[in-house]
Order: sequence, then structure tokens, then C-alpha cells
Amino acid sequence: MSDTNAAWGGRFAEATDAFVAEFTASINFDQRLYRHDIEGSIAHATMLAEVGVLTEAERKAIVVGLESVRDDIAAGRQKWSVALEDVHMNVEAALTEKIGPVGKKLHTGRSRNDQIATDIRLYVRDAIDGLGAELTRLQQGLVGLAEQEADTIMPGFTHLQTAQPVTFGHHLLAWNEMLQRDFERLRDCRKRVNQMPLGAAALAGTTYPIDRARTAELLGFEKPTENSLDSVSDRDFAIEFTHCGALIMMHLSRMSEELVLWTSAQFDFIDLPDRFCTGSSIMPQKKNPDVPELVRGKTGRVYGHLTSLLTLMKSQPLAYNKDNQEDKEPLFDTIDTLAGSLRAFADMVPHIQAKRNVMKSAAIRGYSTATDLADYLVKKGMAFRDAHEVVGKSVAYGLDQGKDLSEMTLDELKQFSQTITEDVFEVLTLEGSVAARDHLGGTAPIQVRAAAGRARTRLAERG
Repeated sequence: MSDTNAAWGGRFAEATDAFVAEFTASINFDQRLYRHDIEGSIAHATMLAEVGVLTEAERKAIVVGLESVRDDIAAGRQKWSVALEDVHMNVEAALTEKIGPVGKKLHTGRSRNDQIATDIRLYVRDAIDGLGAELTRLQQGLVGLAEQEADTIMPGFTHLQTAQPVTFGHHLLAWNEMLQRDFERLRDCRKRVNQMPLGAAALAGTTYPIDRARTAELLGFEKPTENSLDSVSDRDFAIEFTHCGALIMMHLSRMSEELVLWTSAQFDFIDLPDRFCTGSSIMPQKKNPDVPELVRGKTGRVYGHLTSLLTLMKSQPLAYNKDNQEDKEPLFDTIDTLAGSLRAFADMVPHIQAKRNVMKSAAIRGYSTATDLADYLVKKGMAFRDAHEVVGKSVAYGLDQGKDLSEMTLDELKQFSQTITEDVFEVLTLEGSVAARDHLGGTAPIQVRAAAGRARTRLAERG
């Protein structure tokens, strides 16, 4: 029996097959939970001493021993054992080696089922806080750039065709609104993450007089979970978090697509710093926007992880099942992918250089003030459908003559409607077009600066 795991080997007549031991072990990936595992164990030992299950001397020995194990792992001195399966048993074995048999008392009143559920919640809670900080940093960069480019005119698109002129600052603040929703979703998700399963034990609770509220308090949880069966088998919080992550990556991917387009020779709207780009091994002129491209590609990883977790849970009966060991790798990779992508964007975005003249020229080329001409005619008393036809004919003429609406003479415009007078040129300029949209949510530079100010206030309120 010496080759059988001491955590559960008493019932078994033969040792675990070597391949099965390797196949079922999780230590290769769950060792990253060691800080949270030890944090939970210290709180558990403290609570057990307070209710009289452990003596104060035993608690002190366990806590000092766990802190020493944590230091060993942080310093790279811990030797992880596949035979011990997971981070919990490796930590407990290291603890027992340091302080003797009293280390075996740590597991009193709990199971690896509620232990891992607690560890993951602690880990995800910390991840949410870290990702929230990176989101905030990215948003701060966006808002600063938006203020800087509040007057910069560019074409606004629908169907990737020039639609109406907007300001680059307004476009950047649209990205910020996406990220604002992402931040709010993460904070809301954190409320459901921040509930403590510890004390549910294997599935039914424990006969020891534990104080779950006290343990929750020590670990900073809002409250203990309500039902022991659900406590050990629930992974909704991990799925919800990954869903939030998928939305973040979708937004970063949309931003990436525009950055890739805008850096192309065909658009040439912006320049990215060299340090966020790479060259070609064969074409010396190339400057490739690798960071946006890679973030766009990594989005698929997180989408896949969300599907993986949903599929993992879809057929599981209550309570805990070994299937749940498969929750960690997709969850961990989601966190790593989000952290790297947000960091790259937060570092890169404030240094985007707008090519203002190119943007403005592109806005002129696409007849982007056509709607302004229609609105002008409507304000003169013409029905919108009639105005739409007049402007359509004006654009057709401009295409034939190679002229933008603002480049036509008054006589040229009047051939389509006698309603048009000299004041039409006030609305046909790009500057006049964007300035006219002077309302909450509009692209007028004064509104862009006001929106950026409100965004700064929201960011400052996060603390």
C-alpha cells in the first residue's frame, strides 16, 4: 500500500496504475493556486482553533508551517509530486514534513471538494481585481487620446462605406463605452464569485462545530454559500467570468480590426509605435501591426474556453465529479489571455499617432456630408423623401464630375433644387457637419470633450 495516495488509499488493495496517476493528477496546472490554497488553509485553521477543534498551539504551528511552505514555493524550493495529485496534497505533505503529525489535523472539517472550490473563487476574485485595473489603465489612455483628438475629423462608416464625418475622439470614446460595460460586468460577476464554499466538505457539510461566517470573514468573502451540494459542484461563477472575458476579447478584437485597417497603406489613418510592430523577413518595407493581429487571434481561445466550460458542466449530476478537474486549464488560460491582451493595449493605445490630414481627406472623398444636405433641405420645408432624392442626384452628379458636394458651385447645386441658397456651404463643410451634432452623445468636438470629462470622472471614482 505504500504506493497508494495516503489521502484516500486505505480502502484500496493495490496501488494506482502509474499512467492513471499521471492522467488524473492536476498538480502540473493547479500548482498556481498555492497562495490561495494556503490562504484558505490559514483561515480554516484559525477558525478551527476559535471553535475548539484545534488548540492554539496547533493553530500556531500550522500557520507558521504554512507560511514557511508558501515561502519555499515562492523561492522555487518546493518539489511538486504527481503522486500527491494536486496542490492541496502537495502543500499538506510539505506542511506535515515541516511540523510533524499536527499538520495532518489541518484537513479536519473540510474536503478537497470545498477546498478547491474556495481556492478557485479566491483566484478568480484576485484576477477580476487585476483585470479591472488593466481595463482602467486602458480606458484612461483612450480618454486621454480622445481629448487630444477631439477636433480630428475622420469618416464614420457603416458597412465599411463612408457614411458621415465624425471626430476621431468620438470614435475612441465609442471604444471606451464598450470597455466601461466590460468593467461593470466584471464587478457584477465578482459579487457571485465572492461567496465562500468552504465548510460544505465533500457534499453534505461536516459534523464539526465550524463557524463558516468566521472563515468567510477571514478570507474577505461577502458570505458563505447556502447549500453544501451546490457549493462543491457550482462552476457558474467560472462560466460567468469566462463569458465576461469573451466579451472583453470581442471588444478588443473589434478595436484590433480597425487598428489593422487604419495602419494599412489603403487607409493610412494612424501610425503605431515601432515597439508594438514587427517587420518581414523578406519584404524590408513592411511594418506589421502584430499586437492587434495577435489579440484578434487570441479572441478565439477565450470563445473556445467558454464553450468548453459550458460543455463540461452540461451533464453533471450533483455533487462533485472528477470532470470538474477540467475547469482549471480553460479558466487559467482565459485569465492569462485577458491579462496579456489588456496590458498590450493599455501600453499601446496612448501612443497611437493620428494622421489628421489623411483622415480628413478620406472624409471628403466619400460624400460624407450628403445627409447634412438632406437635413438642410428638410429644414427649408422639403419632405425628407424628396430631399433624399435631390441629394442622391447631387451625389451622382458629383461622381460624374469628380467633385465633392462642398466643391460644387451654388449654380451646380441649384440645378437639383431651387431651395438651395448660399448658406448651404455652412453645412457642407466637414467642420460644420460635426459641429452641428451638438447634443449628448453627438460627435461635435464640444460634446466629445464633455463626454471625455464624464468618462474621467467615472474612472476617478473607481479609486
